Amino acid sequence: MTSQTKKKLTAERINEFTATACGYKLLYATQRIDNETLDALFSLAKERQALEQMNEMQNGEIVNRIYEFPSEERPALHTATRDFFDNPNTSKMASEAASAAKQEVEKLRLFIEKLDAENTFTDMVVIGIGGSELGPKVHYEALLHLSRLGRKVHFLGNIDPDAANAIVNSIDLKKSLILVISKTGTTLETLTNEEIFRSHFAKAGLDPKKQFISITAVGSPLDNKDKYLEVFYMWDWVGGRFCTTSMPGAILIAFAYGFSNLWEFLKGANAMDKIAKSESSKNNLPLLAALLGIWNRNFLNSPLVAMIPYSHALSRYPSHIQQLDMESNGKQIDKHGRRVDFETGPIIFGEPGTNAQHSFFQLIHQGTTTFPVEMIGFKNPQIKHDESINSTTSQQKLLSNLLAQSLALAAGQKDSNPNKNFPGNRSSWILLGDELTPYSLGALLAFYEHKVAFQGFIWGINSFDQEGVQLGKKLATNILKIFAESQNSHENEDPLLKALLNHLES
Repeated sequence: MTSQTKKKLTAERINEFTATACGYKLLYATQRIDNETLDALFSLAKERQALEQMNEMQNGEIVNRIYEFPSEERPALHTATRDFFDNPNTSKMASEAASAAKQEVEKLRLFIEKLDAENTFTDMVVIGIGGSELGPKVHYEALLHLSRLGRKVHFLGNIDPDAANAIVNSIDLKKSLILVISKTGTTLETLTNEEIFRSHFAKAGLDPKKQFISITAVGSPLDNKDKYLEVFYMWDWVGGRFCTTSMPGAILIAFAYGFSNLWEFLKGANAMDKIAKSESSKNNLPLLAALLGIWNRNFLNSPLVAMIPYSHALSRYPSHIQQLDMESNGKQIDKHGRRVDFETGPIIFGEPGTNAQHSFFQLIHQGTTTFPVEMIGFKNPQIKHDESINSTTSQQKLLSNLLAQSLALAAGQKDSNPNKNFPGNRSSWILLGDELTPYSLGALLAFYEHKVAFQGFIWGINSFDQEGVQLGKKLATNILKIFAESQNSHENEDPLLKALLNHLES
């Protein structure tokens, strides 16, 4: 199916437009492409040196930069946090980063062994925001079927006092570890929520030093072993939204599910890292997915992408990919500071199937705005108990919906009743795995990380900073100063701000 005409969807086409790696199949015959289009897209990737840039990124070259203007000037070396598996790297930077990451993982292994032996703590409260919370939380939730010893993890990112109080009221402080995550050690929301929990510990007569842990950069205010039971480190070459395989995600998985499952998670991510460097372009799943995304965004003018996981365990996964993609590629300038004259990152949204089918799929099938749908499914459920009702299991019913939606979007339906007419020729793909395990979850994470990075390389933008996050934070800090100094006097403030503040008092 090109942008102009429909190609007949045949068994041969389905088999031809399939790519396989790391236990996944990418079924993309229901994309509006043909071989000529694919060849042109791979030529574009070659012209933009996408593979070379991926190798540079994984070797630790400085890829987080804007050339003519002040910028962070850093590597984006999240792949080093799982580069432990027969992957010799000639880059000194990457080797040193992997050694530092492995040292922290080994420290974590010993820490978890001690916790297991003492068997004192049942709960962990994670205090962090942004990438320090979202990615780790989503991946923790994806493996809940592996929960052991009654251990549970709670997440506090929001500065809303109701959120903190809800957690405090649901746990036994004596049996809870408090994990504070901030690379700089200065994050407003995180430090505020930490102090709230310290006050609760003080009221309960508990010593925070025996139960608080931090994850931070060396030398930050949180790097204080007199104040914390243990301090784990993160590095400036790992961005927040890419931190799930470093300490913020690793400690949760190891605490809740055991170190062996963390190791499998890291191994799966590393396997997909290697695939992303593969010159066998049609089985380089992240590159292929990135190119299909560019085709939809820049040539078919699709402003949105719907992400639909047909897996309850991945119910919140679209929220992580939303952050990963939109914070990385929501940019309007290239790496030389020039305004781009084409569209960059799309708007990502999604919900799990089949729930989404009873929500916004009406617009996807018959609405006036067309955009691609990325579906994720697994042949087998995580928990093996599944009953047959009316001759089919729940997993079979789930998969039947997954396959049916892909076919329905592509083929549509002609009907003399215009209300029952479906135009079809609407793009989708299915990323199909055998089962959602720690290994396949790690591979899925890396698949999307590299898809996003490849698109940034091809668009020529910097996918590794997030200046768009900073302006609102700066303004909020200024308003907080006003609250602290005088909540009732706004005479000298900006008239717009004064008008808003007055509404808080009326």
